[in-house]
Amino acid sequence: MSHAPAADGAALHYQVRGSGAPLLLLAGQSNSHRWWEPVLDRFAAAFTTVVMDWRGTGESDRPDSDTYSTENFARDAVAVLDHAGIGRAHVYGTSMGGRVAQWLAADHPGRVDRLVLGCTSPGAPHGIERGPAVREALADPDPAVSRAALLDLMYTPAYVAACPGPFHTLGDPAMPAYARRRHLRASARHDAWDALPRITAPTLVVHGGDDDFNPTANAPLLAERIPDARLLLVPGGRHAYFEEFADEATPPVLDFLNAQTRTACRAVSPLPTEEPTRCPPPMSGSNNS
Repeated sequence: MSHAPAADGAALHYQVRGSGAPLLLLAGQSNSHRWWEPVLDRFAAAFTTVVMDWRGTGESDRPDSDTYSTENFARDAVAVLDHAGIGRAHVYGTSMGGRVAQWLAADHPGRVDRLVLGCTSPGAPHGIERGPAVREALADPDPAVSRAALLDLMYTPAYVAACPGPFHTLGDPAMPAYARRRHLRASARHDAWDALPRITAPTLVVHGGDDDFNPTANAPLLAERIPDARLLLVPGGRHAYFEEFADEATPPVLDFLNAQTRTACRAVSPLPTEEPTRCPPPMSGSNNS
């Protein structure tokens, strides 16, 4: 494991695994690098993967300062690439990580080779916000109720019933409350609409077809706003499509990153109804640096 110094001196924890072309994987809001654990092996088999803990999460510093924004998170990501000695990388950002990846590609075009934006949004006021019922459930004062609501937004009931977890997409439990609030504010204030046409990296937009946490309608907005972007919808996928539907969603992403096809991506097929829901295999031993 390593720590990169951010511009303000904050230490940013990151890990490197695998071999091949570099691929930076960016996690969701209030989450550490563990967001990617269930699928990291799939990417590390083909790329030199870099995963990082956002400031406020994991083993990164947790400053209680006005340094939490999607634009500054993008600068943090550049600091990690610099420290790792990586000049240019593929970038796959999901949820808030996808919002950060938009700034990374727009403001630091020389650092991004190919770009994948998963389950994300251009931000207010141009993005599609989650509905009032979803907001109400997530804000329930009973932690058990709000956690159950979040779990249902991330995964299908069949997947939750079949898989024991842990579910790393539910947030970093060690985050201090102030950092969680700052992450929420950073994501809510994101608005990259005017910057999206500046993105020059080949871009693939991926979204679960049944995502109510970050509504699926945001995907075509991004694909239409970013020049020559392609769109891939995963039928049946909720917000954590990349984990639950990894067998369906990962191969076309790998193909795109490897530039093995330049044809438009098509929506993948949902799992046959008679096939049991599959859990990701346990993580193998890592070679972190």
